[in-house]
Amino acid sequence: MTSTTPEKRLTTSAMIASFADPGQRTTSAPFGHALNRLAEQRPEVVGLSADLAKYTDMHVFRDAHPDRFFQMGMAEQSLLGTAAGMAEVGLVPFASTYSVFATRRAYDFLCLDIAEPGLNVNVVGALPGLTTGYGPSHQATEDLAILRGCPGLTVVDPCDSVDIEQAVPALADHPGPTYLRLLRGAVPTVLDEYDYRFELGKAAELRTGRDVVLISTGLMTMRALQAAARLEADHVDVAVLHVPTIKPLDTEAVLRAARTDRLVVTLENHTVVGGLAEAVASTLAFAGATTRVVPIALPDEFLAAGALPTLHDRYGLSTDAVVARVRGELGGGTAPRWVPEPAPATA
Repeated sequence: MTSTTPEKRLTTSAMIASFADPGQRTTSAPFGHALNRLAEQRPEVVGLSADLAKYTDMHVFRDAHPDRFFQMGMAEQSLLGTAAGMAEVGLVPFASTYSVFATRRAYDFLCLDIAEPGLNVNVVGALPGLTTGYGPSHQATEDLAILRGCPGLTVVDPCDSVDIEQAVPALADHPGPTYLRLLRGAVPTVLDEYDYRFELGKAAELRTGRDVVLISTGLMTMRALQAAARLEADHVDVAVLHVPTIKPLDTEAVLRAARTDRLVVTLENHTVVGGLAEAVASTLAFAGATTRVVPIALPDEFLAAGALPTLHDRYGLSTDAVVARVRGELGGGTAPRWVPEPAPATA
């Protein structure tokens, strides 16, 4: 169900806080409803959670298919090990928990029980990047950096409810392991206004533009589109390339977009280390391109706790911060407070 997010006073963000802007259209629990629809068509689909069904939207599936839902308790390693066993006997498991637990606590099980044998286990990680104000214990700011190095693992960072609804059946159809950065609760609905369909492993050009190209992933594609519209009023023509699949990266689309004399900016809800910015930069370097890449990303540090809008402003992820950064790079304004430091030179 799509609704409009009302304005409200800023408070310290709860685990289940929405990052939707006031007045923005949202869809409730798109992952849970998409999984439920898929399960009605495919009896081999099962769901698991580590005591977080409500907070990963898995409760929608649980309530509709209680005989196909498995509550593993606060035991993320057992969650992934059990999911691997289910995949071995022909089931298609979706295992949900918080991203910090799936990547930090249970990585060995994801790597050796799931990825090494190439099993179709779909790991669903909620609260990716800066989507909670509960501080470093819950903010998975480095999950992409951890998982991009795992052989054979497909990694998806959806923009909105449209991306999530279309990604779920695509992940189930994929023969190998996957990791989905989950946006949960009241999720913005954005991409239905564009001629867009999610395709695993493919990037999509949502806007064309002569002056700037924003290469974005996850919720930052929403911010990229908002920033592009704002900059258009300043007669700055901005293209937006949405990259929902981080691995395997659509290198052909990246090279087409970034081999240019335009300003190239990457946007991600992730630390500047090991995510989209470095994936784009290495793609260009390996192809012999000399394009400069401007990263908009989280800093390489543990983040503060607080209200999400305040934190997004502070760390440069808000639309205002994106617009200011692009204007600054074009020589027409000032950049936000935090700018990624260049890596120190080595001998």
